[in-house]
Amino acid sequence: MGKAVERLTRLVQSEARYDIPAGDLQADQIAALNERFQERRDAIKIVGRRADDAGLKQVRSFGEAVPLLLPHTAYKSYPESWLAQKRWDRLSKWLDTVSTYRVPADTVSVANEVDDWIEKLSAQGFFVSCSSGTTGKSAVLVASQADMDWCKTEAVAAYTWGSGVQPAKDRRIFGMAPVAQVPRNLATGEAYTTALQDPNYERFAYPVPPITVGSLTQMVVLRKAIADGTARPEELATFEKMSAARQQAVNEAVGITAQAVVDARSSKLHVSGLWSGLYAVAKAVRELGYAAQDFNPENSIYVGGGLKRANLPDDYREFVYQTFNIQAQRNYQNYSMQELHSGMPRCREGGRYHVPPWVVPLILDKSGDKLLPVPDDEYEGRAAFFDLSIDGRWGGVISGDRISIDFRPCACGSKGPSIRDTIVRYADLEGDDKIGCAGTVDAYVRGVA
Repeated sequence: MGKAVERLTRLVQSEARYDIPAGDLQADQIAALNERFQERRDAIKIVGRRADDAGLKQVRSFGEAVPLLLPHTAYKSYPESWLAQKRWDRLSKWLDTVSTYRVPADTVSVANEVDDWIEKLSAQGFFVSCSSGTTGKSAVLVASQADMDWCKTEAVAAYTWGSGVQPAKDRRIFGMAPVAQVPRNLATGEAYTTALQDPNYERFAYPVPPITVGSLTQMVVLRKAIADGTARPEELATFEKMSAARQQAVNEAVGITAQAVVDARSSKLHVSGLWSGLYAVAKAVRELGYAAQDFNPENSIYVGGGLKRANLPDDYREFVYQTFNIQAQRNYQNYSMQELHSGMPRCREGGRYHVPPWVVPLILDKSGDKLLPVPDDEYEGRAAFFDLSIDGRWGGVISGDRISIDFRPCACGSKGPSIRDTIVRYADLEGDDKIGCAGTVDAYVRGVA
């Protein structure tokens, strides 16, 4: 790790990490980008290719970092047929093109299913997570042990700052949504349990079957086959059976979770999940005859993600907060994405997500080809970031989000850059999303594999 990267990432322990003006960080951030480039250009094949195409030998400005950013689709560039055909040798070689360290393709090429492949990679120090794939193919992301350790540290630090809740091991944690059992989620879950969970009680386990990488990818492959009309009758039957079983388990889990929360109502609770699950449990709690006055006033909440196409009443947020007696200052929300290992906690004054010093925001035009001029106040564009904490793969990503970033001090007093909570996906705005370099990068990564 270079000196500039170390100076920035060690700020994870600083209470003032969101209070540093962007201008004061610029020199260190550019130096850190160049350090990462020099360390990784020969290690990560696609980064070296991008550098050669752009004629880059070093990074001396934020603009020079733009050609090195990877579109988020790069982590979806594997052919889905490899999953269906269980070609773990090819998937491993594909993964090697976006990995900092050489993936041992030969030693993991024999596996029964994708979860077995993932387990074999983990035993070799390669931790593979994937996105939910709710809108298409899953992103497959590799991480190192250093990344797993970082996620544990960063998650609790961001939560503490964003919620004001100290990690005093005095809460009972209630997850109210099924969580994908991928390495990153498991690492952060372990960290939250260690920091928050009252050891006199066992952490509540949401009563649904675990969501593994294998079950996620199987559903993605089945959805794809159904969409393009190639699904066989037995595959359709499997899809319907899996969907029905999952829905039944979720329906039953709501009542079980509601009763467990009611039984624990005098304790300080930390509840988490997606809005749909939180609302369903809150509604069941109300039907049992309980509401805010029955719960501890120091309860906290962490909501991950948006509505995910859930159809909820307009007052769903207020309904959840009022049910579990959540005060505004202990309402933790976080802007991040699977491609990053760091989050941007929502300000307790409301309206903004604060960017930490080791995450470099690079706001691009809609096509993702050009860095927009940086004014002194607020401007809008395509979100791209370089997470300097990432070790196992490249930290620079072009997202599918349109954001508005502000370099003026926040109402909370923090002087660092912040992002308005008006984030939208270009795909939702226009029905499609085209990133200029995506086709070239995806084709190269697929071709190398």
